[in-house]
Amino acid sequence: MIGVTVLGATGSIGVSTLDVLARHSDRFRAVALTANRDVERLAEQCRQHRPRYAAMADPESARRLHESLSDMPDRPEVLAGIEGLEQLASLPEVDYVMAAIVGAAGLRPTLAAARAGKRVLLANKESLVVAGALLMRAVADSGAELLPIDSEHNAIFQCLPANFSDGLHKVGVRRILLTASGGPLRDWPIDQLSAVTPEQACAHPTWAMGRKISVDSATMMNKGLEVIEACWLFGTDTDHIQVVVHPQSMIHSLVQYDDGSVLAQLGNPDMRTPIAHAMAWPERIDSGVTPLDLFAVARLDFQEPDLARFPCLGLAFEAARQGGTAPAVLNAANEIAVAAFLERRIDLPGIAAVVGDVLAGFPHASVEDQGLEFLLDVDRRAREHAERLVGSRVD
Repeated sequence: MIGVTVLGATGSIGVSTLDVLARHSDRFRAVALTANRDVERLAEQCRQHRPRYAAMADPESARRLHESLSDMPDRPEVLAGIEGLEQLASLPEVDYVMAAIVGAAGLRPTLAAARAGKRVLLANKESLVVAGALLMRAVADSGAELLPIDSEHNAIFQCLPANFSDGLHKVGVRRILLTASGGPLRDWPIDQLSAVTPEQACAHPTWAMGRKISVDSATMMNKGLEVIEACWLFGTDTDHIQVVVHPQSMIHSLVQYDDGSVLAQLGNPDMRTPIAHAMAWPERIDSGVTPLDLFAVARLDFQEPDLARFPCLGLAFEAARQGGTAPAVLNAANEIAVAAFLERRIDLPGIAAVVGDVLAGFPHASVEDQGLEFLLDVDRRAREHAERLVGSRVD
């Protein structure tokens, strides 16, 4: 029986993971489930999946969860705080860790899983964006496995040869084609983007996601972060990655080879496909996803991204090229700006404006041989800088 910890169990990725686990209860067991503050949903998941442990990042929520589960005869042990999440990511009885906490908050427990030599199913892209060198070093040192869960990176992984870690150029790969839906605003007139509401930005045409990642999709910052993530995962650089807008979201990404071949991974837009792939790899198991009907799809369209409409994508490429602390600064500023937009303190174009100003005005440094505390300090100071800029725009 393979033991699994699900970090971020109450989010969309966590819920999909538990669905896949339940379909293969003879093979996988949910040992630990974690959440931030959603006590009601985590309590329900604990009653359904019977984990041995549960944790809430928020200590008060952990207390409430403990009380909520008091009538369970085999109730899980409840832990609290970031230390509790780190402990559950590195339990001896856990083999796989689904890292699905959104944002930089997922960095510490993801690193704990990597250092403990687990199979890390990475849905938290910020771990690589903020601390790519640190995470990849932890994976190499411990012998952990790092498998991508983002549908695009999982698709690329499926389209690459098994020895891609030898170097993409050595295995005949010319470039990675990273697909993007373009989000709900790809056809909006650019001069009307300042009127977009949080509800409109979160109305993704093909994927059901949380509010933060939905806004990132609307600005295409999500794709920019994925470019940075792909550089780390596949040992390449931005010169060998091209973003392609594909509205149908049926082709999840492609790999172009030197011989002219282009391999693509297709499927219905359902995160259970990459989750099941990574859970069972190198085998294949049922995910519960409806098979793709090509006759129903009928057509596949492709567009070049418009950087005037999506300036956040250009900022992400710039941060990737700068390297060092620039990606961490980009991510921190974006999290603050997106939160401000969702709170209606700035408009949608204000997100790129804040991120661009922080990226241009924040001193960037090398991250070589730097530890986690250094990166967390960069993250904190970039957030403070972004908050000041948000405040000046509101004033």
